[in-house]
Amino acid sequence: MALIKGKVKAISTSSKKGSKKKNVQIAVLKEDFGIVGDAHGGSERQVSLLAVESIEKMRNKGVDVNSGDFAENITTSGIDLMALKLGSHLKIGKSALLEITQIGKVCHNRCKIYYQVGDCVMPKEGIFAKVLKGGVIKPKDRLEVAK
Repeated sequence: MALIKGKVKAISTSSKKGSKKKNVQIAVLKEDFGIVGDAHGGSERQVSLLAVESIEKMRNKGVDVNSGDFAENITTSGIDLMALKLGSHLKIGKSALLEITQIGKVCHNRCKIYYQVGDCVMPKEGIFAKVLKGGVIKPKDRLEVAK
């Protein structure tokens, strides 16, 4: 696979599942866990990612949304997440390494965004990963496909 590079646009966490995530300026990825302090840490979907380009699609439909509003942990820019395959590796910053484990998800309960516009991007365009190697990550960190 050709080297594909992008950036971390935002990092978002929440202390309880089902609550809106808040943007943070620094996060610690822990191997085989996820983001330290995030409610989804330790679950099968350790880290969630969504492209800012997907968020822009919803903005173009008239929805006032920002990074974290889709419960994603990492908002990316400049990388086509949907082009990645299961098992792909993403390097973030100096040392963190993720492996893509799931593309999209089943949305059992429709969110308020879905009811506003009849659509939501996270179930179709969000991806999930497990942490292979931990590290400290920040917005503006480089993100690249490593495998």
